[in-house]
Formats: sequence, structure tokens, C-alpha cells
Amino acid sequence: MITAWARGLARHRTGRLLAALTGIALAVALVAALGSFLTASKATMTQRAVRSVAVDWQVQVQPGADPRTVLSLVAGTPGTRTALPVGFVHTSGFTARVQGSTQATGPGMALGLPDGYRARFPDAIRTLSGSSTGVLLAQQTASNLHAAPGDTIGVQFPGAGLRQVKVSGVVDLPQADSLFQTVGAPSQSQPTAPPDNVVLLPAARFAALTRGATGVTTQIHAARDNARLPSDPASAYSAVTGSAHNLEARSAGTALVGNNVGAALDSARQDALYAQVLFLFLGVPGAVLAATLTAAVASAGGERRRQEQGLLRLRGLRPRQITALAGLEAALIGLAGGLAGLGIAALTGRLAFGTASFGASAATWSIWYAVAFILGAAVAAGAVLVPALRDLRTVTVADTRKQEDVRRSRSPWWMRYGLDFALLIGSWLIFRASSGNQYALVLAPEGVPSISVSYWAFLGPALLWIGAALLLWRLTLLALTHGRPALARLLRPLTATLAGTTAAVLARRRRPFARSVVLLALAVSFAISTAVFNATYHQQAEVDARLTNGADVTVTEPPGAQVPPTAGAALKISGVRHVEPLQHRFAYVGSDLQDLYGVRPDSVAKATSLQDSYFAGGTAEQLMRRLAQRPDNLLVSAETVNDFQLSPGDTVNLRIQDTRTKSLRTVPFHYAGIAKEFPTAPKDSFFVANASYIAKATGSDAIGAFLLDTGGTNQQQIAAHLRRQLGTRATVTDLTQTRGTVGTSLTSVDLAGLTRIELAFAVLLAAGAGGLVLALGLAERRRTFAIATVLGAQPRHLRGMVLSEALLLAVGGLAGGALIGWALSEMLVKVLTGVFDPPPAVLSVPGAYLALTGAAAVAAILAAALNGIRGSHRPDVEELRDL
Repeated sequence: MITAWARGLARHRTGRLLAALTGIALAVALVAALGSFLTASKATMTQRAVRSVAVDWQVQVQPGADPRTVLSLVAGTPGTRTALPVGFVHTSGFTARVQGSTQATGPGMALGLPDGYRARFPDAIRTLSGSSTGVLLAQQTASNLHAAPGDTIGVQFPGAGLRQVKVSGVVDLPQADSLFQTVGAPSQSQPTAPPDNVVLLPAARFAALTRGATGVTTQIHAARDNARLPSDPASAYSAVTGSAHNLEARSAGTALVGNNVGAALDSARQDALYAQVLFLFLGVPGAVLAATLTAAVASAGGERRRQEQGLLRLRGLRPRQITALAGLEAALIGLAGGLAGLGIAALTGRLAFGTASFGASAATWSIWYAVAFILGAAVAAGAVLVPALRDLRTVTVADTRKQEDVRRSRSPWWMRYGLDFALLIGSWLIFRASSGNQYALVLAPEGVPSISVSYWAFLGPALLWIGAALLLWRLTLLALTHGRPALARLLRPLTATLAGTTAAVLARRRRPFARSVVLLALAVSFAISTAVFNATYHQQAEVDARLTNGADVTVTEPPGAQVPPTAGAALKISGVRHVEPLQHRFAYVGSDLQDLYGVRPDSVAKATSLQDSYFAGGTAEQLMRRLAQRPDNLLVSAETVNDFQLSPGDTVNLRIQDTRTKSLRTVPFHYAGIAKEFPTAPKDSFFVANASYIAKATGSDAIGAFLLDTGGTNQQQIAAHLRRQLGTRATVTDLTQTRGTVGTSLTSVDLAGLTRIELAFAVLLAAGAGGLVLALGLAERRRTFAIATVLGAQPRHLRGMVLSEALLLAVGGLAGGALIGWALSEMLVKVLTGVFDPPPAVLSVPGAYLALTGAAAVAAILAAALNGIRGSHRPDVEELRDL
């Protein structure tokens, strides 16, 4: 019997089985793909964080301790690959006599590097010119002294006097911030910037030159074996932090560990947690939607299934046997759909990432595929077996011959109790709480191993999604129940004399039709919210890169260099459309030292992007106009406004160095607005003022940087040309280079891959929600079409009935999905503000992708309608005999 039943299902219910199988396959594929990718990307984050560190540990030898003892202790610590001692000493100044002129700089640092240091730590030093060994001068120092390889410079050591050395090469220190950190000090006590003047000496030469000098200290630089770290960034952070603490405990106070690799993993674990958050926000709804699609496909044939069940009960089958037959159908759908889904996931991984495992380990990949398969089986059981068991308990044989709408005359319980309104109100309240100024979705305190996510914030978008879907369901039911006359008038051009009949049929089938509309709307809203979030993220990543670099190409002059604005003319090479000079000074407000930027208000926007979201108290154009109209106007950071309780028009006295007297001079400004962000400026506190006013007040129009507009093209080529032209006199950066620098592992690894998977499945879900349910619904109504034909309906009338339903479904589903998607996008971007830097002023809408999604849904609906029209042309007597 079971075998015959299975053959009958495959022969006569092929469409229903394939549709349900498709829903299962999509759900399984999405979960398997996203789960495997999430795990693989976490491992990639760990690897990227570890590779980004030049020196894993900088162990500071404490005063009075023996450096050799500490070196032995570090070298013997499990996991240490190599350890070398490095000498540090502060210098009082540098001097150089080049081409008949004497140059002098302020204090700096001298380092003593042992033999083999560059081979053991290859990323710590980058040679720019000259030799890679011997006395090496930092690029900034060489620029300040106008020195080059072969020149002799003087280094003033406290307690040892002036010592002469011959420069062998000029180098760059890519990780100077960590190299010159104050080991053991909290982040707020670290130097705001590394020293400008640095010389690197061979260890033996360092020892000879610093004999008798004061303040000489030693660090042990260690490279760790990070290949054995856990793949998860949070676990890896805990491991390296524990090792560092263990070393400090064993040193008995003789050593402090500067854990550079731990700091990199600390940042990566936040990115990993945000990736997990995005998986829940953007991935889980897709899996839920695919499962819902399966349930809707199964319910589309629910009436036929109940009739078959009633027939089996009349023929004497016991409930246990009927349950076995329903379980067989669920097993067939779950098994075939699960295997198909795993195949789709593997194919997706192969096409998009080059491997079916998405880069995850074999064990992790197998676990996620197994979880996805089990989930698919559970969905199949819930969609087919559970309704069959429920009907066995609650539906009599006589009830199986009645239409569903006859049996269910009352409104659903959630409509009677207003659940949709309650969910929407709850969503709004949670959204208000979770989008507050002091709210943090991901909390990762620095130096603390544990991190946490406020998962309750997920309730806001989740309740909105569910509540909006139920509200759309309610509105659709109300429109079909009470709007039959209006609906008949609207459908008359398609159905002619059967307009009233068509409206009555739709009103009688309002429940399954409302379910179809809601399902399509949810699929469209999922596609919209995912696409808008992805586009907005990439938009803000580009904004962040532009803020950091300043323009397409930026030429930064050394501190203290007296470069006039006219020097920008030499930078206007082929491909450069505009060169904008930007002053950079420092100013005291009270006891607080902040960056001060001098701009040309009328032309600064020609070279860089000034968005209205960067400012408060006016638009970007309005505030630049204020600086131009009144040169002593000043834009102040929000932090400074709050700290000093400023009001518009207040006088702000800044103390700025006068280049003529080299002393601080008080210069009055007037507070005119707030600058929250500004190109090349730090993220905390700074000022923006009129460059001409600063030049007049300080006696110097020296430029800190030149912003070059290349029209967004050939940035790398122009930057390379300028580097060759300028040599070590200035630092040249381009936007392409900065994108890679400021991009977190979340930017470069996770979000791009996550959204590629999401967007592809969103199109499939929208097409499936639009076409599958409609096609199955029309197939189940062949009896209605046959009876209408017997009663005299013409083919054009039947065609009009089918097209009317398809048109209403498309309009209702797409319009409802657009509204829900817009609301979800606004809420997701606001709740996930921590992912965006800076927060977006407006959402970015990917029109082409959304048009593709809409077209796919409409095409699927049209295909289902055409198939239904073709099915309605079968001879009516033959159709009635089959039914």
C-alpha cells in the first residue's frame, strides 16, 4: 500500500511535491551556505588580525630587572618562536648640516636593533632609499633634516651629549603607533601620535653611543606561533591574553607585556560578533521565509489532502496507517529537498568562493550541512505531517467534503485580539530604546575577555516584520470581504460579465489569497531590506575612506614644514582636476590641545566630499558660507560644545603658535556651528576655520596637506607619479590604498560574501513566493474553471479570471513588500549603527537589483498565470472526470 501510495503521489501530485521540495531546498541551502560562510569568515578574521601585526609582543623590562633574564623568560614561554632585545632611549634633538644650511629638530627616539631583527620581524620596517642596514633614519626625520643616505647627522642624547652618525638609509615604520606605545598604560594614556624624529641604530653602535646616557630602556620583541590559535577571534583573544598574563605573573614584576596581537584580535572579535549579528538580522529571516514558503505550498493543497484523507478513512484505513502515509510524503519531500538544498549550497560555494565548504574546515562544514538537512526535515514534517495529524483529530469525514471557508467562518484569533497592532507598537517601543544615543548593540570592553550582544534589539525588526505581515493580511481580508462591488468594477475590463463572479470567488478564497499576498510581500521586503543595507554599508565604507584620506589623492607635508599654497601648482599633473590646500595646525582651548584645520570655504568642496551629515547647525554649504562671510567664524566638534557649554555666536579664544615669535598667541573666534566629521580630521575633537584668518593671525600660510581631485579615476597611478616626484619630502596617499587600510575584516571578508548569498536567494524567494503558491492555487481550482465552462464561460472569461487574480497578487504583494522593506531598512540601519562609520545621512537604494527582484517576481506570477490559463483549456468533461 505504501509503495502504491508513493507511486501515486509521484504520478499525480508531481507539481505539489516539486513545489514543496523547492521550498525545502531553498531553506536548507540558505542555512548551510550562511552557516558555513559565517564560520569560515570568523577564521579568516583571526588570520587577518594575526597577519596585520609586525611584532606580536613588546615586553617592557622594568627598572632594576636584568634584560637577559627577561629575554630568557620570554624565549622559554610556550608559543614563542623568536625573541630579541631592542634598546630605547629618548633624544633631545637632531641636527644636520646639508648644502651649507643647518637644520634642527625637536626631541625624538633612538632604537638599538640587534642583528637579524629585520629578518625576524620583516613587516616592522620598510626601506625607502639607501641601505637596509646600518644607521636608518625615519622618513619624517629625513624630511625635517633634509637629510639623505650618506649625510651625517647629530643626535643629542641626554647625559651623553651630541653624537655624530652617518645615515645609511631612509625607512618607513608602518606600525609606529604600536612600536612607540607606553607598555602597560591604558589606551587613554597612550601617546596621541608616534614621535616625528626617529633613528634606528645597530645594537652595538647603540650601546656605544648611549654609554652614559640617561633613560635607556630595553624591550623584548617576540614573535609568537599563532598558527595554533583557535579559529574564532574571541577564543583566540582569550588565548593570547591568557598567555601574556601568565608571562607577567611568572616574571614577578620584572616585565610588562605590550600585547599587539591581542589588540588586533580584540578588534577582530568585535567584527566577528557583528558578523554574527548580521547573520541573525539578514540570514535567519531568509531561512524563516523559505520555511514559510514550504508551509504555504503544502497548505495550497491542503483541501485536496483532506479530501484524500476522508476517502481513505471511508475505505477503512486506521489513523496510524493514514499517519504513515502522511509521514511518507513528508519524508520524500524532506529527503529530496534536503539533498537538493545541500547541492545548491555546495554549488553556490563553488561558484562564488571557489570551494563547496566556503573556506570552512571539513568538520565545521559537515556540521552546518547536517544542521541544515535536519532543519529541512523538520520543516517538511511541520508543513505536511503536522497538518495531517491535526486534521485526523479535529476534522470529521463529512467535514472533508466541505470547502475550507465554509468550515472556518470566524476571523482568525490574532485578528480578534489585535495581535498585529500589538506587535507593531512593541516594535516601535523596542526600536526607540535600542536606537538611543547611549545604546551599544555589541559591547566589547577593552582588555576584557568576555563580549556581549544585546540580542533583545533583534525584537524590534522581528516584531515589525511579523506585525506588518499580519496587518497586510488583515487589510487584504477586509478589502476582499467588504470591497466586492469596487473590486468587480476594477476587474470588469478583464472579466467582462464575470466580474461579479470573479470578485465573489476571490472573496470566498480570501484566506489563501491573503496568504499569497503576504508571502510575496515578505519575500520582497526581505530582498529590499538586505539590498538597501548592503548598498548603504558600501556607501558608508566609501565615505569613511574619503574622510580618512581627504580626497582621491592627498599629499601630506611634514609637521613644521613651511610649504606655501603656491606649491600646489607643481602637483597639478596630468589627470588632476583640482588641487586644494588645507592648513593643519594645533590649538589650545583651555588646557585641551586639538587639531585646527584652515580651509578655503569657497573652493574646498571642489576637491573633497562635504556631506550635510558631517555638520550640525546648518548644511555643509551654509556653514562654508558662514566661514566665508565672517572669517573669524569657527566650526567646533560636538564634544567641545558640550564640554564648554557653547552657544552660537559665543567667543572662543584659541591659543595658536605664532610662527614669527614661536610663542602661543590668543586668537578670538566665534562659534558658528558643529563639525562632526571632516576630511583628514580625527574622530574626536577638532576645529575648522577660515585659512586666511589663521594665516593673518599666525603670520604663516603654511599648508599641512594638499587635496587632489582626480575625478575618481587613475588614483593609484597619479599617487605613484607624485611619490617619484616628491621623494621623501612629503607623504602621498590615495583613496584605493586607504580603502584597504580603514576597511575592517567585516568590510572586506564578511559583508561582501554574506550579501552575495543573501541577494541571490532573495531573488529566488521572491520568484517562488510569487509563482509557486499562485500556480498551485490555480491547479487546485481546476474544478471551478471546469464548472464555469459548463455553465457557458468563454475562454476569454477564464483567462480574465486568472489574470485578475495574478494582477491583484502582484500589486498587493509588491506594494506591501515595498512598504515593509522600507520600514525594515530604516530600522535595521538605525539599530546596526555600530556597523556604519560614519552613520549614513540617507539610505542607498540599489535600483537595478530591486528592479531585477520585482521583474523576477512578476515573471514568476505571469508564468503561473499562463500555466493556469493553459490548464483551463482542457475539455470540461475530462477535467471533471479526473477531479
